[in-house]
Amino acid sequence: MRTQLLVKICYFDAFSGISGDMTVGALVDAGADWRVLEDSLKSLELDARFRVEKTKRKGIAASKFHVEFAEQKKHRHLPHIDKIISGGSLSERAEQNALAIFRKLGEAEAKSHDIPIEKVHFHEVGAVDSICDIVGACVALDLLDVDEVYSSRINVGSGTVQTEHGVLPVPAPATAELLKDKPIYSAGPEAELTTPTGAAIVAALATGVGTLPPIRVLSQGFGAGDKDFAVQANVLRALIGERTAASEATTVAVLEANVDDSTPQVLGYAMERLLESGALDVTLAPVCMKKNRPATLISVIAPPAITDQLAGMLFQETTTLGVRIYYAERRVLERALTRVETQYGPIQIKHTENGNFSPEYEDCRNAARTHNVALRAVIAEAARVFRESRS
Repeated sequence: MRTQLLVKICYFDAFSGISGDMTVGALVDAGADWRVLEDSLKSLELDARFRVEKTKRKGIAASKFHVEFAEQKKHRHLPHIDKIISGGSLSERAEQNALAIFRKLGEAEAKSHDIPIEKVHFHEVGAVDSICDIVGACVALDLLDVDEVYSSRINVGSGTVQTEHGVLPVPAPATAELLKDKPIYSAGPEAELTTPTGAAIVAALATGVGTLPPIRVLSQGFGAGDKDFAVQANVLRALIGERTAASEATTVAVLEANVDDSTPQVLGYAMERLLESGALDVTLAPVCMKKNRPATLISVIAPPAITDQLAGMLFQETTTLGVRIYYAERRVLERALTRVETQYGPIQIKHTENGNFSPEYEDCRNAARTHNVALRAVIAEAARVFRESRS
């Protein structure tokens, strides 16, 4: 199995949201070469000036990225922005990432306003500073040799925000569309903490959103936002590190319900439906409730993105009147699948770097039925062949 030790990771800790300028500031603060980055931005020929200011937010030292330019045309279409980016002196990876981010933005804006993407006017997003924010972030990631981008759960803020379309709720429609199926929350000041630009960076580049993956930290940087809030540091943290062989950590949702008036058939069917709908695991355990009533505790482990769907299924398929939902960290070893050829046919083996392995149940079950032999015989044969292939 291929080692992951040399994979370079950037993890954005968006506890106070994420925006384009915060992203650039955090990456410069984490070690991206500012002079090279500045030259790349100048190659866009947008008649703009750039600087990074050292500042503090609630006592945390951070870098604030500034773009300064004369008043220019604000409305741009996607082909115009693509031409600006492609005309710059950027690496192929930085250019492709920047184009992908703007494509994500265009799709979100088009859906939010129910218009074709070709007719989308990139007003705030298409302004010079936003183009430089996105290109700057992509160049900085390239300068840091980042292979994979991850993000924490994203604090989007609350309240309203003034836009060219008028006053909109936070998160703005385009931001919410970009972060669809990703874990978000609201905490802290009543303000827009995550902008469409920041959301687009995560939507286009992030491999995962949730718990910090196992890494050996090489550097960290903080990018400052415009405001200095009284309740929390308005910064985005970027952690740069190399992937380690430690167990993978992910955030999962845990759904629980106590049921004391249902039949085993109904509960068994509910378990099947939950697993078919994407639950990672479902367990049924006997419990004793108030007034000494025997009952069943239904526990569901699921990806956070489908929490609402599975909660609705619990209400639909069982008699529960309430579901408890909380989030937990799940650690799993990195796994791989290897197919071995046995006398009963091919069997997939799931295995880890520390030597643990297990023949896949469905493969063994099908082989046992096909050859009319005991399931345990197929499992033993698959395990034997796999051990011999590793010796």
